[in-house]
Amino acid sequence: MEKKKVVVTGGAGFIGSNLAHALVEKGFEVHIVDRDPSFRRDTLPKEARLHEKDVRHTDEMQQIFEGADVVFHCAAVPRVPYSVEHPVETTDENITGTVSVLTAAARAKVRRVVYSSSGSAYGDQKTLPFVETMIADPVNPYGLQKYVGELFAKMWPDIYGVETVSLRYFNVYGPGLDPNGPYALAIGKFLMARKHNETITIFGDGTITRDFTHVRDVVQANILAAESPKVGKGEVMNIGTGTNTSIQALAEMFGGPIQYGPPRIEAHDALADNSKAKELLGWKPTVTLEEGIAELKKMEGLA
Repeated sequence: MEKKKVVVTGGAGFIGSNLAHALVEKGFEVHIVDRDPSFRRDTLPKEARLHEKDVRHTDEMQQIFEGADVVFHCAAVPRVPYSVEHPVETTDENITGTVSVLTAAARAKVRRVVYSSSGSAYGDQKTLPFVETMIADPVNPYGLQKYVGELFAKMWPDIYGVETVSLRYFNVYGPGLDPNGPYALAIGKFLMARKHNETITIFGDGTITRDFTHVRDVVQANILAAESPKVGKGEVMNIGTGTNTSIQALAEMFGGPIQYGPPRIEAHDALADNSKAKELLGWKPTVTLEEGIAELKKMEGLA
């Protein structure tokens, strides 16, 4: 049988690269689109075809998407703090880029687009856990940009005949995360601090909570979302463990001294209700935070 063609935008990123590897292992013809794959060029699957392109160039995306069954749209400029400091740039890339991908998918007659959204779309809610029926109330540009992408994706099945599904990720971590730079995820920062015997820095008082989700579980959610017959009408669903942990407790898992910096503009608490993903995708998390942190520490020789 001829291999099914799939495309992963942002495929040299943290989540995208993990997804690309999994798709290659499953026997798909994988195409990776990434504007700057330099960080992971040597670790991308050799069987995948790499296209060094910007997703905002719709005509180029259409050419790449021709013949594809599914497009996994992971490309974005990530991180809440960066979006706060660079709202114009991130809005252009995260919203215009998403509309470009959806448009190219429609022109190329792609069956389904799986959109990588974010739990940050919820913002600060009065109750936990976060349920998809809650009104989105993002408190930063990144959360708003991801939410607007969902709204565009929801339009595409009716207007353009392209199936879509949006996955709201909750604090993804695991092998391949980028620990460098001022906007790196807390887990990456804490891991490097522990490795170099440096003090861990917590922004705020450490009481904020997050639902940390392993990248292997996120990859599995993407694959299920591409294949499930129960979705395709722009559904939005949470991809989180259903358990939250304070940043203080997270830091203590790594050990060593801790210091505190000024708080950032972000929601105080996050916790996913994942029952919709279980119902529509048959998905459930398989990696606990303790297991995931132990794995990362072992990979860095800290176990």
